[in-house]
Amino acid sequence: MTKLVPVKSIFSVCYGSNLELNALKRDPDGINFVSRTARNNGVSAKVELDLNLKPIPAGCLTVAGGGSVLETFVQPEPFYSGRDLYYLVPLERMTLQEKLYYCTVIRANRYRFNYGRQANRTLKDIKIPARSEVPSWVQEVFIHEVDGWRKKLSSLKKLTKV
Repeated sequence: MTKLVPVKSIFSVCYGSNLELNALKRDPDGINFVSRTARNNGVSAKVELDLNLKPIPAGCLTVAGGGSVLETFVQPEPFYSGRDLYYLVPLERMTLQEKLYYCTVIRANRYRFNYGRQANRTLKDIKIPARSEVPSWVQEVFIHEVDGWRKKLSSLKKLTKV
């Protein structure tokens, strides 16, 4: 039987920046603005960096507490966020593959929520597999996918700089 633990025992659960996109200046070369959308890794715009507001660090998982409830993504770059968006910081060092696994596991709990029942208060207590329960294939399978996407993204960055 799989040992399940609350999200808060693996991640520090933090509320995001709580910014309103319409109050920010869009900038195609700016910082990612992550919202509760299920598309584009949660990124809904690029906005101007505010020197008075510290971005949320790269490598966190973002989780929609409302809207597209429990849409969960790993953010590869620093970002700002909108309302009802949480970010999870692993309490212990975690590989990208493990983070992707936990994105899938958290997202699998969506069926419990909808627009009327959000995950704002209960996110920290959602039961997920303990670190000791992460299947061994997670590292092996995801590594090929992650490396493939890194190569594709690197080539795209080179093309856009030309």
